[in-house]
Amino acid sequence: MSWMNNQAVNLLERSIDAAGLRQKVLANNIANIDTPGFKRSDVSFAQQLQEALSGQSLAGRRTLAGHIPIGVDKLENVKPEVYQETSTSMRMDGNNVDIDSEMTNLATNQLQYNALIQQINYSFGLMKYAISEGKR
Repeated sequence: MSWMNNQAVNLLERSIDAAGLRQKVLANNIANIDTPGFKRSDVSFAQQLQEALSGQSLAGRRTLAGHIPIGVDKLENVKPEVYQETSTSMRMDGNNVDIDSEMTNLATNQLQYNALIQQINYSFGLMKYAISEGKR
């Protein structure tokens, strides 16, 4: 298998992991819809991935381990990050979870997850076919 295909499978795997993490975060938001003061969370991954793929992200060079990383310098370093939205409030008790928005995000994320699973299954199917044809 070529390097590009291995990188594509690795990228699909990390995207699936990010979608799985986002599903957990969204489910946690929904579970806490009635918790006073709860602030919703979400996962940042797609924007970082897009910047890394397009090469448009500004990346700082780290010369010491203690330096603060700036941007994403390599595709391998793109990782999902959970962040909390603290600037908004939906109700008087400080909770900012909107059930309609969360359910829409949950459904969208599930569709993306399913598409990623289909794509990685297709990639593995091609690898399996290539291996079985190579044995003939």
